[in-house]
Amino acid sequence: MDASAAHPALELRDVTVAYDALRAVDGVTLAVPTGQRRAIIGPNGAGKTTLFNAISGVVLPTAGRVTFNGHNMTRMPPHRRARLGISRTFQITNLFPSLSVENNMVLALRGGSGRKFSLFGSSTRSAQEEIRLGEALAAARLHAHARTPVRELSYGEQRQLELALAIVVSPQLVLLDEPAAGLSPAERRIVADVIRALPRTLTIVLIEHDMDLALGLADHVTCLHEGRVLIEADPDAIRRDARVQEVYLGRPHHA
Repeated sequence: MDASAAHPALELRDVTVAYDALRAVDGVTLAVPTGQRRAIIGPNGAGKTTLFNAISGVVLPTAGRVTFNGHNMTRMPPHRRARLGISRTFQITNLFPSLSVENNMVLALRGGSGRKFSLFGSSTRSAQEEIRLGEALAAARLHAHARTPVRELSYGEQRQLELALAIVVSPQLVLLDEPAAGLSPAERRIVADVIRALPRTLTIVLIEHDMDLALGLADHVTCLHEGRVLIEADPDAIRRDARVQEVYLGRPHHA
């Protein structure tokens, strides 16, 4: 058995998130090996974002267990999960528009450190900070915009900055919540290329409504329907599966 499969980076066991009688997530079990690109797909209301919230600590599961690298983090608040090495982007950009690209990134980088309040008190950055900023800017294809105020970026470039903010903290797991939402086809290609080029030491779990983008990036896919796992398979099998076509792509037509 593959070691990464035996000891997954992220593991969910029978995770349920209930709101009174509504089970937004209903007994989800999955395991994501280190370095895998896992896509979470499904129709609107399938429970995808609620599942992300349970992984990142925005909501706590009603039942079940969430484990990351052997740590039971089911009841941990988000900041403790971040310290374990989990980073996340959101569907809606959450940036400081009056600050430059690099200063947004410095805030993210120092947010979990002892220097979190030092951004405006000192402009001095350590050599390690400079390296991490440079690497994240290059990975997100924003190096030329380091000193550009965020409000002057295109929407696509702001989405790239969200990716840079997620990786500048050197996480082990990144949760990408619809990274291409609202982007043009050309912008989606850029974001896809940025994600595809990230190192395989980084585990990525993403929600994405653009089926072609999601399946083009993923090694393995989990399809949710009504809060439950409908199917888990590789992208080719997902494309062929009649259940996925019915609940997500629309019922296939027969001649």
